[in-house]
Amino acid sequence: MRVVSTYVVGTVLAMGILSMSTAAETTFSEFDVNQVGTPAADAPRILPWKVVPLDPEYAGLWVVAGDLDGDGQPDIVSAQNHNEGDVHYTCTAVAQRLDGEVLWRWGDPSVGRKTLHHDVACQIHDWDSDGRPEVIVCDKQAIVELDGVTGKERRRIPIEDGASDCLVFCNLSGGDQPSDVLVKDRYSRIWAYNREGALLWNIENPGGYRTAHQPRPMDIDGDGRDEIMAGYAMLNPDGSVRWVFASEKVDLKRGHLDCARVVRRGPTPEDWRIVVTCCGAEAIAFVDGTGRRLWELAGHHFESVDVGRVMPARDSLQLVVDIDHRPQGEGPFWIIDESGEAIGQIMTDYARQHILVDWTGDGFAEIAVAQHGALYGHDGRCVGVFAIGDPAKGATGSGSIVFAGDMTGDGVADVAITTLDSLYIYRNEHGKKPDVAPSLGTEPNFTLY
Repeated sequence: MRVVSTYVVGTVLAMGILSMSTAAETTFSEFDVNQVGTPAADAPRILPWKVVPLDPEYAGLWVVAGDLDGDGQPDIVSAQNHNEGDVHYTCTAVAQRLDGEVLWRWGDPSVGRKTLHHDVACQIHDWDSDGRPEVIVCDKQAIVELDGVTGKERRRIPIEDGASDCLVFCNLSGGDQPSDVLVKDRYSRIWAYNREGALLWNIENPGGYRTAHQPRPMDIDGDGRDEIMAGYAMLNPDGSVRWVFASEKVDLKRGHLDCARVVRRGPTPEDWRIVVTCCGAEAIAFVDGTGRRLWELAGHHFESVDVGRVMPARDSLQLVVDIDHRPQGEGPFWIIDESGEAIGQIMTDYARQHILVDWTGDGFAEIAVAQHGALYGHDGRCVGVFAIGDPAKGATGSGSIVFAGDMTGDGVADVAITTLDSLYIYRNEHGKKPDVAPSLGTEPNFTLY
């Protein structure tokens, strides 16, 4: 069914590049559905496999997961942050097993907050490559490495004030493991350190633009070292600027890069495909590994992108992106083909915080959303609800953060939703094991963007 929406985005073909501007109504070639409001009562309720009560004093909405003690089962680490004027740092962390047992606590809960609207500098990573991960956070003055089993501080790497916005591990040195680390302030500077804590480089306003929320490492030339999508600029491993994305339709200085995702990898940079979203400038663009623009859609505040096979009738990958900064009750998802075609729209109450997961085992992904715990199928309609609240009643509520990862140790991606007081884990009983097993717990360099 071909549906015309009231959204305005026009199409222009010039020099082999597809661009979009505000010239005509958008046509969604597959569906345009309204899913505003509480999910339908007849949508199947998906009850949690496990509900983990979060530590009431030290825990926050930010949750990452990994096997801290080497028993083959994931543990969780929750964190709070101190925020003042949109400058923040991690002030608590607490590790728990999935039965709720607290392994350790770190920090000062008297200065933090549980809620958040940005990444928290708290990651799980095997930084010393000994087979057991550490928990690494950024407090106000340092990168702090905590023993994953005990929570004891192992060492501190001093950082500048404000360089605690997020924490990203990467491979700038060419070793076997991502042993280098990036930290940044909110939107201006990025610092790179090696495992020993030596400053490798720093950069301000890369390429003349603000930084992204989270720099994204990717080895686009196959030399064993990561390039860094630092914002609209791609950096070489030494911190020099490799290329800068140039928009044909919007003023990139109006904001910053929200999200960058690798869509396809290839033997040369020209074969890579990367999708980026532009906060403030209101655009989404598709580029190759040289920064060449392949297509661009403008006119909406596109935020986070998931990449996967959503539509069974199509051979390509799809991009699922939410549109933010809209009134409550007007939170759309767009499903966009790799060619830049707008395939579908799902209108929800609020579309932020979403993942793709093959919940049915048919080889195609459903869209799971934190809001109401809704699960949307290939036609955009709600096919299930992850029950949040009293599992016995199957009550639903508004989740805050959703992530996918192997939380049961069976090699299949499960779904987890975090609220202010609990982590709800939903076992994926029908999903097939992929060729490459998902992370045990959350993905490396977990991000809300």
